[in-house]
Amino acid sequence: QVQLRESGGGWVQAGDSLRLSCEISERHNYGLGWFRQAPGKDREFLGSINSRATYTIYADSVKGRFTISRDAVYNDFYLHMNNLKPEDTAVYYCAAATYYSGRPESDVYNYWGQGTQVTVSS
Repeated sequence: QVQLRESGGGWVQAGDSLRLSCEISERHNYGLGWFRQAPGKDREFLGSINSRATYTIYADSVKGRFTISRDAVYNDFYLHMNNLKPEDTAVYYCAAATYYSGRPESDVYNYWGQGTQVTVSS
């Protein structure tokens, strides 16, 4: 069973940057995605990257501020977040898809982490 674990969340001030990491328990060729869920809201797709790191796609809400990368040697991948805003406050999740299509729907992802909290104060 593939396991994913997020880290790097915390409390920051508006305008700060933060990098979230997602560690995956085995070598893989999965497509990888980041999502978030704020209290009382649906889970929101942020972006994803294919297995060879040759293609990325982002939600309009974070395009230009958030970037996804993956480590070519290890199994980790990252969400780099810049110019954070209070509305970015949420639990952030990483996910892996055995078949990557670039679609934003959460049901295309087979494996999920437990989430890491990001809180942005104004």
